[in-house]
Amino acid sequence: MVLIDEQDIETGTIEKMEAHRLGLLHRAFSIFIFDTQGRMLLQQRATGKYHSPGLWTNACCSHPAPGETVGDAAQRRVQEELGIAPFLQPRFTFTYRAELENDLVEHEFDHVFFGHWDGPLMPDPQEVMDTRWVTLAEMDLEIADAPERFTAWLKICWPQVRSNWAESIRP
Repeated sequence: MVLIDEQDIETGTIEKMEAHRLGLLHRAFSIFIFDTQGRMLLQQRATGKYHSPGLWTNACCSHPAPGETVGDAAQRRVQEELGIAPFLQPRFTFTYRAELENDLVEHEFDHVFFGHWDGPLMPDPQEVMDTRWVTLAEMDLEIADAPERFTAWLKICWPQVRSNWAESIRP
């Protein structure tokens, strides 16, 4: 993974588990996919994931490899995880730090992309246990009523996702 400073300038590389054990700031991306009905795609993380297994989260998220642009990495991972190739647009960035299970820490400078998809999904079962589409209102209610069902990063960035979606692409 790519280690960075607070301005997203590369400072080195590190193995993924080590970065999460030490809580070091690293580059990441999160992808939010919407359909023409105005619904958002959620994925339930596979039970074999080393952190946050079984939790619901945005369509796809991961880390670019050293030397890979964030946009190229996002396009690669959404294809690998969901079997789709939507057009992705960068929307905003945010930095967060979250304590996870197993003494792991997510400390990420996260690049957020929005995309659109109305076709079939072909999720990789090693990555994704389930998928579903929700309206933005349903998402608001679910996060309020059962926040423990969602990943830390989704809960943290949800207000910005909702605001950016509402301001620019009204269904």
